[in-house]
Amino acid sequence: MKKVGFFRSIHLKFVIIYVLLILVAMQIIGVYFVRKLETTLVTNYQESVKSRVDLLVYDIQEEMVKERGKEDPTKEEAIRQILKDYKANDIAEIRVIDGSSFKILGTSSLSNQGMVGQRTPDVKIKRSIIFKEDEDVIQLKGNDRVWVLSTPIMHNNEAIGAVYLVAQIDDIFDQMNDINKILATGTAIALIFTAILGIMLAQTITRPISDMRKQALAMTRGNFSRKVKVYGYDEIGQLAITFNNLTKKLQEAQATTEGEKRKLSSVISYMTDGVISTDRKGRIILINDPATQMLGVPRETVLSQPLVSVLGLDENYTFEDLLQEKESIVLDYSTKSKPFILRANFSVIQKESGFVNGLIAVLYDITEQEKIDMERREFVANVSHELRTPLTTMRSYLEALAEGAWRDEEIAPNFLETTRGETERMIRLVNDLLQLSKLDSVDYRLSKEWVNFPVFFNRIIDRFEMTKEQNVSFKRKITEDAIFVEIDEDKITQVLDNIISNAMKYSPEGGTITFEVKELDDQIVASISDEGVGIPKDNLDKIFDRFYRVDKARTRKLGGTGLGLAIAKEMVNAHGGRIWAESVEGKGTTVQFTLPYDRSAEDDWS
Repeated sequence: MKKVGFFRSIHLKFVIIYVLLILVAMQIIGVYFVRKLETTLVTNYQESVKSRVDLLVYDIQEEMVKERGKEDPTKEEAIRQILKDYKANDIAEIRVIDGSSFKILGTSSLSNQGMVGQRTPDVKIKRSIIFKEDEDVIQLKGNDRVWVLSTPIMHNNEAIGAVYLVAQIDDIFDQMNDINKILATGTAIALIFTAILGIMLAQTITRPISDMRKQALAMTRGNFSRKVKVYGYDEIGQLAITFNNLTKKLQEAQATTEGEKRKLSSVISYMTDGVISTDRKGRIILINDPATQMLGVPRETVLSQPLVSVLGLDENYTFEDLLQEKESIVLDYSTKSKPFILRANFSVIQKESGFVNGLIAVLYDITEQEKIDMERREFVANVSHELRTPLTTMRSYLEALAEGAWRDEEIAPNFLETTRGETERMIRLVNDLLQLSKLDSVDYRLSKEWVNFPVFFNRIIDRFEMTKEQNVSFKRKITEDAIFVEIDEDKITQVLDNIISNAMKYSPEGGTITFEVKELDDQIVASISDEGVGIPKDNLDKIFDRFYRVDKARTRKLGGTGLGLAIAKEMVNAHGGRIWAESVEGKGTTVQFTLPYDRSAEDDWS
């Protein structure tokens, strides 16, 4: 790692930040102080001048309303004498204006005596007379600032004139400039002392940090023996102590990790299943011997290669697809002479933060299992075809006998009824086997058409509600809005018949069966819930397997074949949907399935 330069070091940054903080603080304080002082000085000066002007206005108002005799001086002469007697160093000029004619009655300026008797052009004077209020402004006159004030002369609530005053206010701003210079000098001196103190303070902080940096570099090279020097027991000192403890813990953790790594390597090497691990980009970083034997590739060849290429999935999957894959993938490497099928399960290596580190693929050899399943399917098809005709004939003869061929009125009817019931059960079994055989066929086709699913669902529920014999109530949570889906109506009817029949079989007296339809973005979800005994958690994933029964004795007693849900699963899968069950023992079971749903197609119907 490169040495940190002076201009990039935290030492310089700390000093700069410290100086800038002081500078900003001083500037804020200075600006606030100067403006506040300036406002105060100007306001005090204006109030002082205004108090003197008020006395002058009173004297002039007395002269303007005074009744004059022949021996008395004229109004203009009296005003001229008042202005002559009123002298102030900070007042440049005072004018008196008549309120009715806006003529200048007098001025204190000797150079402007020629304006007496003329109409004033000043708008501020006219505004103060008309609106009966003071008008003032600070403005430049040459190179000096002056304060211009126009005060109305009031008599009986009427403005009979105005006093116009020009005061010199530039001395106040000269004082403010001197104050600004003093503040600037003080700020510069404060910054110098601040920089010196900042350097000293930064050294006390950066010295232990520099030691910890050196320790961190040593730890990256595997040296855990070095310790950070503790300069004090403040926060930095506590950090140094914690850093030393961390070094010790890391040393112990490294030793533990190495031991666990050796154990894990030993376990993976002796596993019978194939294990492949990748990095976050999908490249193989670990593969055990069973995996190399299953795939028939040498270890040295596949390391650092993409997993999807090694498994032959690059045409249908990307590594990102495998990260999202929840189900296992079947890999068929069969040849004409030898079948060979693997199942791959994928598990994402993920941190608590959600960051993906890689993927683990576990390979299972399922060749024999697939072979057994295939043979079983063939057996079911052959036996079903062989048994259907004679069983149907047997049912016909037994029905004829039940109608009166046998004369024993006590034994024969019961015997015949039992025989017919068993025959019916066997026929249902054969029909179910044939149905599964058809669904397994590659050439199987669905006769799909567009159906308004809520109406279709309600119609099936109505049929069960009309023919039910047990005390079970139906509860519907089905929208009245039209939802059109493309389905094989007969097949989905059979799916619903199987699910609802099971719900009624296992519902207690007085129980409730709930029907619900939910509309999602790209699919609909239909669910049937009962309040029966429920299904054990260990058996929940197996109820859709062929011939599987949770309670074999009760299922046979109720006439079940163990194929109803298996048929339902095959039919839902054929429609591109999914079926599953949720159950709580003692509270009931909910069976749900999805069907593809295209909103754009529904818009065409509407």
